[in-house]
Parts: sequence; structure tokens; C-alpha cells
Amino acid sequence: MSIAVLALSGFAMTMPAMAQTTGHAAGHTAATTNAPMDMHGSMTGMQHDMAAVKASGDTDYDFAVMMRIHHQGAVDMAQMELDKGKDPKLQAMAKEIIEAQKKEIAQFDEWIADYEKRKK
Repeated sequence: MSIAVLALSGFAMTMPAMAQTTGHAAGHTAATTNAPMDMHGSMTGMQHDMAAVKASGDTDYDFAVMMRIHHQGAVDMAQMELDKGKDPKLQAMAKEIIEAQKKEIAQFDEWIADYEKRKK
């Protein structure tokens, strides 16, 4: 799962670099800190990642970058449900959320990559 500190025109790294990074920007995921992750921790990490993004001034770009973080937060939470939850209905919803959000993350990644090519 990849979310990273962002920057281009104020973001910390470009999307291609983000795609190679694991965990939240500040390293708040269980995978990067060895700390147990809960729903609250996941939300806190996502909010931290979003707050770390410096606005570029381009509404379209900022929307795509911020929504990508938001969607990854949903994937992370849904994965926790799959890993630790027990309710079959919520497990099914979590699977649907992961599928839908990953598809949209890929669309954001594609749009951001195209945008960055146009800006060069």
C-alpha cells in the first residue's frame, strides 16, 4: 500500500516516487513502525499525510493528490477489517471498497503522471 509525503510545487516527492514508497508519509502504518495499527491510528495517519501536503495552487492537481491519499486511507482501513474483522457483511463491504478504491487510485496516478509530463 503506497502513500507518501507529496511534493511537486511544494510536495515532497512526485507520484512516480510515491508509487515506490510504502506506508503513510510519516511512517504511521503498522508495516513501517512495527506498532499495531487500529482504525483510529489509520485515520490519524491519513490526516497527517493530508496535512503534510502543501497546496500547489492548481485545484485539479491538489484534488487528485489529496483524494489519492484519502482513498488509500480507505484501502488501509478496509484491509484491517479483512485482517481482523469477523462480520461477513462488513468483510464483503471491505473487499468491495478495496477493489473500487484501488481502481480510482490507479486513475489518480495516471492523471497525475500525465499532468506532471505536461508541466515539464
